[in-house]
Amino acid sequence: MRIGIIALQHESNTFIASPATLSDFQRDGLLVGDAVRRGYGDSHHEIGGFFQLLDEAGVEAVPLFAAWALPGGAVDAETYEKLLAMMLDALDGAARLDGLLLAPHGAGVCEAHRDMDGHWLGEVRRRVGPGVPIICTIDPHANVSRAMIDACDATIAYRSNPHLDQRDIGVQAGRLLLRTLRGEVRPTQAHADPAIMINIERQHTTSPPCLPMYERANAQLKLPGVLSNSIVLGFSYADVMEMGSSFIAVTDNDPMLAQRCADELAGYLYDHREAFVAHLTGVDDALTQAMAAEGPVCLLDMGDNVGGGSPADGTHLAAAIHAKKLGPAFVALCDPQAQRQARAAGVGATLTLSMGAKTDRLHGEPIETQVTVARLHDGTFHEPRARHGGKTHYDMGPTAVVETAHGLTVQLTTQRIAPFSLEQLECCGLDPAAFKLLVAKGVQAPVAAYAEVCKTIIRVNTPGCTSADLQSVDYRYRRRPLFPFEDTPSPAASGSG
Repeated sequence: MRIGIIALQHESNTFIASPATLSDFQRDGLLVGDAVRRGYGDSHHEIGGFFQLLDEAGVEAVPLFAAWALPGGAVDAETYEKLLAMMLDALDGAARLDGLLLAPHGAGVCEAHRDMDGHWLGEVRRRVGPGVPIICTIDPHANVSRAMIDACDATIAYRSNPHLDQRDIGVQAGRLLLRTLRGEVRPTQAHADPAIMINIERQHTTSPPCLPMYERANAQLKLPGVLSNSIVLGFSYADVMEMGSSFIAVTDNDPMLAQRCADELAGYLYDHREAFVAHLTGVDDALTQAMAAEGPVCLLDMGDNVGGGSPADGTHLAAAIHAKKLGPAFVALCDPQAQRQARAAGVGATLTLSMGAKTDRLHGEPIETQVTVARLHDGTFHEPRARHGGKTHYDMGPTAVVETAHGLTVQLTTQRIAPFSLEQLECCGLDPAAFKLLVAKGVQAPVAAYAEVCKTIIRVNTPGCTSADLQSVDYRYRRRPLFPFEDTPSPAASGSG
């Protein structure tokens, strides 16, 4: 058997004015053919899981195309057309394929196709026809569309947030595809969409309110005929009609059972929907709590969540820490200009810098103060363990570490970096455990790394393009009603599927 592998992954924040372009994908990951295996074969990503399962089974893996870019604005039309053409050219040139393993993100938006993932999955399905089984993996921060469901025989979302099980999900998807090709099972899937948006602040999967919902989903997996199920948490920064949380169940040729399982989980979310509304803590309250808590304390900067597409230069938290002299504290800011100035001055030099908030004033005002240049680094590092996103190699560009007289250490990077690894600090000779306060620009994703050293974790409601206060977001395309913006009828009353 020959199994094709394709991935196109982008988490699109439609509230960011600047679009994602081809250069973003070329920088972060644009691979064709055997380069896909070289890039992902040993990774913790689901593509690594695809290769693992197929290799162990003695089945030929045919890597075709993989593209990924750090979350940002919607993909511009020209870029998407080029990526799609590259993908389909690789597919057309692959000769006979017995099945496909596909890895979209699920929250991709393009200027020309607001349901970008549904569009490219549909194009692949039309190319190979209905007789070729397709198993698809998605990020639980997907906004699932009918086009996505219709294009694939089965869809499986990661089961953890932070995403630590991506490789395992890839193995699971590959195993299901081989069972399908051998005639052991005939997967059929159903989707339930209860018009509820789980706030990102409530999306930690191993603690309430998510944990009991996942326990209920796990119980369904013991039912005869249930092959998989998925809780899709949703992505609230992609303003699309499908925005919201949803559920997928896959059974062995039993569509009624699949729908019943998906509907049961949708009903659970509806009955407990108030528990999934954000608990918001402002900057001042968060700092008061942090200074009274056992350290180190991780302060999650939700409004400047790099994993949700933010600019990584927000200063609301860092400026308050600096003004209150609450060090020792650490923050990373993407500020190429300040980095260059610090690098030009050299290690040991003292100079006045204006740091952060270069993108806009939504994310704060620049921190202007005298600093001492402590360290310079090329910005590359390696993370050997499974961390959110499945990456092992990182590049934040030329990086400078500066220190203020108030005890604030600022890591100035050239490229945006999502705080998924403590190696980000350690590669620059910084000990995370030496700080009282560590600002991490995320919500759930950094926890996998920072929980290793931080005794206390506080999620902070900061302004920004990824604000957890969804009532402050100006939506134009989302469905109505959608809880918590409006009350919504129960799934039993409105129907699902």
